[in-house]
Amino acid sequence: MDTMDNLEKQLICPICLEMFTKPVVILPCQHNLCRKCANDVFQASNPYLPTRAGAVTSGGRFRCPSCRHEVVLDRHGVYGLQRNLLVENIIDMFKQGSTSSSKPEPEKREEAPMCEVHPEERINIYCVTHALPTCSMCKVFGAHKDCEVAPLTSVYQTQKTELNDGIAMIVGNNDRMQGIISQLELACSTIEENSRRQKTLICEKFDALFNALEERKQSLGQRVTAEQEEKLGYIRGLTQRYGAHLEASCRAVETGITAMEEPEMALFLQAAKPLLKKLTDAASTAHLDKVEPGYENMDHFTVSFSRERQALSAIDFIHDEEEEEDDEEGVDVDPAGSPAVAMATPSQPIPSAQTGSLPSAPKTASTST
Repeated sequence: MDTMDNLEKQLICPICLEMFTKPVVILPCQHNLCRKCANDVFQASNPYLPTRAGAVTSGGRFRCPSCRHEVVLDRHGVYGLQRNLLVENIIDMFKQGSTSSSKPEPEKREEAPMCEVHPEERINIYCVTHALPTCSMCKVFGAHKDCEVAPLTSVYQTQKTELNDGIAMIVGNNDRMQGIISQLELACSTIEENSRRQKTLICEKFDALFNALEERKQSLGQRVTAEQEEKLGYIRGLTQRYGAHLEASCRAVETGITAMEEPEMALFLQAAKPLLKKLTDAASTAHLDKVEPGYENMDHFTVSFSRERQALSAIDFIHDEEEEEDDEEGVDVDPAGSPAVAMATPSQPIPSAQTGSLPSAPKTASTST
């Protein structure tokens, strides 16, 4: 009997909880269902599929109630699933073995539930008023004589159908919730991907701004370097000219000292006039340029970033309305959405001594001899 009981448990449909009824269909996951139960679950999972004369006219899908494997059906619906003839034959053999066994039915009848009030009576009716199964004696003479009753089989079939429909509805709801969960998971992955893409774009925009600042820094540095080289070249050239004049003056002094030692007056007088002219020329520096005070100053190369720093601090993400306002007002906005940053430059030209542009003809100062 244990073997037959175990076999019977294996032949129970997970939907109707009864032994499989013909025809038995086999799902792709190798689990079995009654065709009627499979059709009920399929229609519950696909309530909006068009039907004609009780038959589905287009494909759909549902999940196996045993393992939750998704079953995809073609336009034949449940009728396109293969029948499990092996299970049907086992059911036939089981039923034949049950009927041919040595009087198992009376034992099952003896195991049927009996009424607690009337122990000799089997429970065979259902009290609708109290929603309680009872026996005929309770209806005629007992506590349920004024109650509404119904045959146990009809109530059994009704509640079993309701339970079956409830299970099918829950299965359909589970499928829909699984679909919602899948959509939410997809939304999470999409948000992560969009965030990564936007972070990359932001980094690219800031890198472009850094490159623009670096280029501007190099350009301004080259302007400072150019004026530095120009001033240094002028000062070095002037130093050489003063050095040459100093050397000529030293030679004139040496020549004058030598002439002072000449004892012969005629020879001294012959050399005195040109020597005096050389000494006069050596004492004069009128032909040499003079550097104006502050010529070496480079403070005019000064930049201020107060406004630019405020603009950089105000960089934020733009919205459609802000972008439209910027377009109307004519505000320069870079691709990253930040106001264009410009380096402060003097509004008025600076005199040549402060701007670093070298004078073509430096002023000279005459000196008295």
